[in-house]
Amino acid sequence: MTGSLISPRVDYASDPARSRGRFQIEPESRTRTPFQRDRDRIIHASAFRRLKMKTQVFVAHEGDHFRTRLTHSLEVAQIARSVARTLGLDEDLAEALALAHDLGHPPFGHAGEDQLDECMEAFGGFDHNAQTLRVVTRLEQRYPTFDGLNLTFETLEGLIKHNGPVLKNGKRMQDLPQAFLDFEHLEQLDLDTYAGPEAQVAALSDDIAYNNHDIDDGLSAGLFTIEDIKDVPLVGRIFHQVQKDYPLLDRQRVISEAVRRLIGVWIEDLTAETSRRAKRLNPKSVEDVRNLNEPLVAFSEKLDAEQKELRRFLMERMYRHYKVNRKRSQAKRILKELFGLFLSEPDTLPPPWNETAQQMTKDARARVVCDYIAGMTDNYAIDEHRRLFNLDAMI
Repeated sequence: MTGSLISPRVDYASDPARSRGRFQIEPESRTRTPFQRDRDRIIHASAFRRLKMKTQVFVAHEGDHFRTRLTHSLEVAQIARSVARTLGLDEDLAEALALAHDLGHPPFGHAGEDQLDECMEAFGGFDHNAQTLRVVTRLEQRYPTFDGLNLTFETLEGLIKHNGPVLKNGKRMQDLPQAFLDFEHLEQLDLDTYAGPEAQVAALSDDIAYNNHDIDDGLSAGLFTIEDIKDVPLVGRIFHQVQKDYPLLDRQRVISEAVRRLIGVWIEDLTAETSRRAKRLNPKSVEDVRNLNEPLVAFSEKLDAEQKELRRFLMERMYRHYKVNRKRSQAKRILKELFGLFLSEPDTLPPPWNETAQQMTKDARARVVCDYIAGMTDNYAIDEHRRLFNLDAMI
């Protein structure tokens, strides 16, 4: 057996014993740290369960091979745990953030988000990160004394700063999505700083997972071939090396082995670059990490450039493939028609949504309709549309 790969805890790791706590005071758990408790609350949330039938690129009924938001979140969590362990950070916080980062996504992936944002243009817009905050602070209703999950400051901070400081590049409070502004404690989350290191790890673990698993899903769907990606930097080299190492290996195993190696390359680069930055920037505490002028956790410039080339390839050959565009178009029409109907006829919403919506102004009702639609799975949205727009499908 070789020595342990677990790094000793670093000074700038988030310490659960020094958590800034929760906005609703609760007794501490006798058996779990605050971050472990956050993770467990996320796993038991209704919104987390619904991720099993929400997709990213494909639609849930197109096949059970393709990744859903749930399997993606589990893959992100595995990567985040591994990276956090290697860097000496808090694994539980990194895992909690990875599991929660997609809770606000609507059905039909980015097509659904684009359509809901269009529908909500006059009512404060729609943003999936802001909707995640809304889910965990308001829409989950499981506890007797508060709405939401009452997560710690560190978890909430990591969710809203998934893409870095919220107030940056001249952005002001009034420029933020309405779902952010509706959270009464928003300004206490230090919007102009970076998140802690575990949140940064979870965000880039998301990149690692979707970059590499979209290669797998795109190849499996026949949207492009191994030959097509031979000129993509890094990716083409890895596939070539696998085929050289195993010339008789069948296609699916070539794909699996190449993706496995690629994930390893991304993780090794991330941990190496972050270690270099930690040595150069020398943070002594998690607050030092928050107040840096650049992220602590990052890919190297070389890998980042290669990653951009991969994204350009996937955008052209996968995300804008005509088959995907047809599904996007169909999905957007479904959500647009559902939104329009529910907004104008709130009595068609199921209880208790209809009871709430019928008593509201149009602006307030739009947010309720948006919440209802955003919580749908792909299949539920399709079935709900069929029930409402096809007479022969009425129940």
